[in-house]
Amino acid sequence: MNGHGRSGGRPTLEEVAARAGVGRGTASRVINGSSKVSEHTRVAVEAAVAELGYVPNRAARALAANRTDAIALVIPEPEARFFAEPYFSEVVRGVGAALAETDVQLVLTLAGSDRERRRLAQYLSGHRVDGVLLVSVHAGDPLPELLAELGIPTVISGRRSAAETLPSVDSDNLAGAADAVRHLVERGRTAIATITGPPDVYGAQCRLVGYRQALAAAGHPADELLVAVGDFTEDGGRRAMRELLERRPALDAVFAASDVMAAGARRELRAAGRRIPQDVALVGFDDSVVARHMDPPLTSVRQPIEEMGRTMARVLLERIAAGPERGDGAGGAAVVLPNRLVVRESS
Repeated sequence: MNGHGRSGGRPTLEEVAARAGVGRGTASRVINGSSKVSEHTRVAVEAAVAELGYVPNRAARALAANRTDAIALVIPEPEARFFAEPYFSEVVRGVGAALAETDVQLVLTLAGSDRERRRLAQYLSGHRVDGVLLVSVHAGDPLPELLAELGIPTVISGRRSAAETLPSVDSDNLAGAADAVRHLVERGRTAIATITGPPDVYGAQCRLVGYRQALAAAGHPADELLVAVGDFTEDGGRRAMRELLERRPALDAVFAASDVMAAGARRELRAAGRRIPQDVALVGFDDSVVARHMDPPLTSVRQPIEEMGRTMARVLLERIAAGPERGDGAGGAAVVLPNRLVVRESS
């Protein structure tokens, strides 16, 4: 069998890993000369390489030398949300700006379904890119662990938790939400509701914490009936607003955790005969094109989204340049960029 793998052709890295009893990423690290493996593991992998007659293919050698000159921007969301949410186009613009002066090609991939994730995993396992930018990751998503196993340098936009192990770029979600609520308190609003983002998104959790902390600091009693769960979509914002009006008809302000949800809330408030801002003040988050084109124009927390995209790309390129010793491990630092409240007529 020497010189041939189980596939009948040239032996693969997967077959080397299986023969050595290690993961694919570990086998790759040994072959690429990483010191982050035990002596026992190194010997086992080298023995498997010799037994199978494994020769790294051109793509794998190019990855080791950082020569594929391509990175993937992976968005694990359905296509409909990608095109409906301005956040994503601004991230793409920022990443593109950072790559404009380089020879690096950007590969944009949507992976909103299990089938798309499987196809993406197959694509990435071929080491066709030098690194991955991962945007809008929900808790429990298997993609970050897959990328770590493959040894592909990764930077994530929006931490999955306070204990995020991947290098990340984020905005200060908690402080931004607190600023929005303080603004509503200063405008004399007393029954301030919130429409949250998905509970499995850490940034949405932070915005809810900021909302609660600002109300507590202002001496407003906690009222969970003023909290409705949304999903960052316009329909989700509308449904949540309907719930809030049923529970607390006397509410006089709403902080929506995204501009798109605020647009849905506005439609529902109008349908219920509530004037904005006379009856109900409304504040969003992102300060996207949606905020500027609403009627009345929406007060919103401005995230530096394009700058976040640029920063993600820069951090990833630095990790790729650092090589396998730095580029494929975890434990990268978190970059947190400040937000700014932009006040308009809705509040």
